[in-house]
Amino acid sequence: MERTTTAPVSNNAREEKTHKPFVTFWRKVYRPLGFQKGYNFPLFIIFAGAMMGFTLARLPYLNIAGTAASSFANNSSPGEWYWYKTGVYRIGITLHLGTILPAGFLLVWQFVPVIRHKLLIFHRINGYVIVLLVFIGNIGALLICRRAFGGTLDTQAAVGVLVIITTISMCLAYYNIKRLQIDQHRAWMLRAASYLGVIITTRLIMILSALIVGKLKSYNTTMTCDEITFMHDPSDSVKELYPQCSNPNSTVDQLVVVHADFGSGQVEQIRASLGISFGMALWLALFLHLVFVEAYLALTPRESNRLRQVSYERQMEKGFKNPGSAGLTSDRWGDAEAWRPMEEIAATEAEK
Repeated sequence: MERTTTAPVSNNAREEKTHKPFVTFWRKVYRPLGFQKGYNFPLFIIFAGAMMGFTLARLPYLNIAGTAASSFANNSSPGEWYWYKTGVYRIGITLHLGTILPAGFLLVWQFVPVIRHKLLIFHRINGYVIVLLVFIGNIGALLICRRAFGGTLDTQAAVGVLVIITTISMCLAYYNIKRLQIDQHRAWMLRAASYLGVIITTRLIMILSALIVGKLKSYNTTMTCDEITFMHDPSDSVKELYPQCSNPNSTVDQLVVVHADFGSGQVEQIRASLGISFGMALWLALFLHLVFVEAYLALTPRESNRLRQVSYERQMEKGFKNPGSAGLTSDRWGDAEAWRPMEEIAATEAEK
């Protein structure tokens, strides 16, 4: 009597069978959008969703000086409109909000793979528009940083760094795509998008810090009498809270000490807690975004290598010198080993 034998089932096959319904369902969700890796889609939902949600929530701010409750003048942080209502700061905030909010909305679509593959013309035009909007928005940011949440030196320095790194990242992304160096274009666009999202994380950290500062009850800052009066309705209460402002010899530029307490209910104390926290929050958020995007790029070398092979093939078709390294690559501009295409590596391996 013959004895039948059953081939052993490997652990991988068993896992695949166990998870197949979930994997099949998950792939039906993200494959139509062009995503090929299962981890990319959740990351897109989290970070692109945060960018889109923040942008849509702030779109009413495009009504800069309107009377609507949702306008920037009526819904921005306490005291911000005092500085932005006239002069160069009004120009700066108009430039910044009028360009950076549309840029945030358009940026999300650049990272949808199906758009890149099937609507390449839209992807290119959209990219040019985003670059232009961000550059103009950066000019606006530089104009208003002196008064943004108090405009302290740490805030001004952080805004300056953000302007520099977003501008450089987008310029390098543009140069590399013109050289058909797609892997480097991807890397620098991911960096630029991560830096542009810093403001979202900043807001979260700032509010948390403002709450902590209020609980500690040991932080204070200074404001002018005119600024405090602008925030109060009726303004007569300012003289009771800050007697210095009722001094006949005082001026609108008279400085008074304001306690920082987010939970006090007094608008100037809320502004003080936010102003004290903003610069720190901006630097911390920038650090977190720098670490995250570099970690992501370091953990996805296979995708980078795949795109470099695509770059090599397209550069060969166009007759570029140094195909595979026609853009800004470390083997051309640094001391990395010379990159070789897969065909050359395979031929070398076959000869051994």
